[in-house]
Amino acid sequence: MSFPGSGLAKGLAVTLRTMTKRSVTAQYPDVQPDLAPRTRGVIGLFEENCTVCMLCARECPDWCIYIDSHKETVPPAAPGGRERSRNVLDRFAIDFALCMYCGICIEVCPFDALFWSPEFEYAETDIRDLTHERDKLREWMWTVPEPPALDPAAEEPKELAAARKAADKLAAQQQAEAEAARARARAQDPTADQDPTADQDPTADQAGAADRAADRNRPDRPDTPGEGQ
Repeated sequence: MSFPGSGLAKGLAVTLRTMTKRSVTAQYPDVQPDLAPRTRGVIGLFEENCTVCMLCARECPDWCIYIDSHKETVPPAAPGGRERSRNVLDRFAIDFALCMYCGICIEVCPFDALFWSPEFEYAETDIRDLTHERDKLREWMWTVPEPPALDPAAEEPKELAAARKAADKLAAQQQAEAEAARARARAQDPTADQDPTADQDPTADQAGAADRAADRNRPDRPDTPGEGQ
């Protein structure tokens, strides 16, 4: 049960506790602030992963991403193959004067080409200079912090499970093909896998050894050079 004026008393208590604490002044820019791990500063571009799918530009609610590209013909990897065409990135720019830092472009990128960077010191004196090209976005990429370690008790990512399943399937297929090749070789040459010494009679080997020993022990056997000397 609350009495009249209890809310005012609680508020004054908070004020008194704050007044008795020592004030701390952030010495920025001499001392950089301690930012949270998931701070949304700017967007870094990992250009090697970009396939110019245009998904980030289409999903951006502010239309602040500008992408230009052209197509190149890739020669076939093997003789008799077919030529392929691929997109080559010419321009990737973000207008941070329009960006509202929603992060949709980072979430929808299917190839992990965009990342949040905690970098926040990019103020300009002219608003037109807030449109940063891919060279600047690439520089911010190296300020992206490493992702946190996975929980040991967490489930295995679906990508790893799918990759392991595909690798096991490929290994089983290769083993089956190798066994089929050995079966075909045995069918063509039934003696290919037989041991050449398997058909020899062990009693014949023993008899031959006995004959050789008796021959060495004969008294009329001429001495070899060096014997009896």
